[in-house]
Amino acid sequence: MRILGIDPGFERLGIAVLEKNRGDKKEKVLFSECFKTSSKLEFSERLSLIGEEIKKIIKKYKPEILSIETLFLTTNQKTVMRVAEARGVAVYECSGASMKIFEVSPPQIKMTIAGHGKADKKQVMKMVKMLVNIDNSKTCLTGRQESDDELDAIAIALTAFAYLKV
Repeated sequence: MRILGIDPGFERLGIAVLEKNRGDKKEKVLFSECFKTSSKLEFSERLSLIGEEIKKIIKKYKPEILSIETLFLTTNQKTVMRVAEARGVAVYECSGASMKIFEVSPPQIKMTIAGHGKADKKQVMKMVKMLVNIDNSKTCLTGRQESDDELDAIAIALTAFAYLKV
C-alpha cells in the first residue's frame, strides 16, 4: 500500500510517499520533499504550481490514499484561509485521481508518532526518524538542514498507516 502524506501550506508544502507491503516491519519512504512557492507569484499561480506538483507525484508513485492534516485555528485568519485553499487543491487533485482521503488532526499525529497528544515538535521529529526506513537518495533530507514540513508529511502518512491498520 502507498500513502501520500501532505502537510498543507502555500509557501511550503510537505509531501511524502510511503509504502508498506505485507510482511514489512517498517514503512519505507519512497519520496519526500518540501515543495516551495515564491511569494513573488500571484496566489493563484502558487495554487496552480501546488496542484501540478501533486499531480506529478500521483502519476509517478501511484499512491492509493491521501493522508492530510486538518487545519487548526491561529490568530492569523488570512494565513489560515490561504492554507485552507492550498489544502483544497491537494484534496481536489487526489480525489480526481480516485484516491481515498484520510484526514488527521495534529493531536492524532502526536499521539500516533510520539505516544501522547501533547508531544512537542522535537519529540515527533525524533520518533519519525526511528519509525521509518528513509532512503536519503529519495528525499530532500540529505545535504541540508532538515525540513520540518517534509518530516511532518512523513508523520502524517505514518498516522494513516496506523489508523488504517495497514
